[in-house]
Amino acid sequence: MPPVLTAVTDSVHMAQTPLVNWTLVAADTGVLLIDAGFPGSRDDVLASLHRLGFGPGDVRAILLTHAHIDHLGSAIWFARAHGTPVYCHAREVAHARREYLEQVSPAALAVHAWQPRWLKWSLEVAGKGGLMRDGIPGTTGLTDDVAAALPGRPVAVATPGHTSGHCSYVVDGVLVTGDAMITGHPLARRRGPQLLPAMFNHDEDACRASLGTLAGLQTDVLIPGHGDLWIGPVREAVRQAGGEMALRGGGSSA
Repeated sequence: MPPVLTAVTDSVHMAQTPLVNWTLVAADTGVLLIDAGFPGSRDDVLASLHRLGFGPGDVRAILLTHAHIDHLGSAIWFARAHGTPVYCHAREVAHARREYLEQVSPAALAVHAWQPRWLKWSLEVAGKGGLMRDGIPGTTGLTDDVAAALPGRPVAVATPGHTSGHCSYVVDGVLVTGDAMITGHPLARRRGPQLLPAMFNHDEDACRASLGTLAGLQTDVLIPGHGDLWIGPVREAVRQAGGEMALRGGGSSA
């Protein structure tokens, strides 16, 4: 099934698949990708580019919310085959380079292997290259100067917790949250704004503190790393995600 491409603004487009989403920011000078799916998502990423009239050589940069393989995947190919620059928050660079790996362990997943929806998800993830451990050695930290020269001029919002250097972005008034807050997932028990299951988060307390950071943003459109587009005040999304403490001032800015 090809990705569903939704025009969120004139320049910002959401590419949605059952397993993961990515964002395309189009400009006269080319296109910015925010996240890049699994390694096996490459054809889908290329299809989303082609729908907007771009090819792989038109990708000016790939901006990662974080360095898990379902968001970094096809960026490996873009970097190797086309020399596409890859950026992320400075605290996430070493993770993206695979100087360390910060993600749920296979042993933790194996505990749930008997549950049909977990087994189905695990097989689908494996089929998309989700077991790869490759990184991108040339990843560098996003700076204000670099961001100002990218399509859409994304503004970084540090949202650690899911990983130590997780970062969300605001571009053309749209909040791209990666896995700091999602609206659905094959393993989620409900739809709507939420955190990923705690086992997938490096620091659950930091995840909840980052909800407070998101609640302070002035935007009412949210593209999550997993799930449907959210339209409505981000504070309401945070409330639904269980961020009541953050809304009462219990969260801290990242």
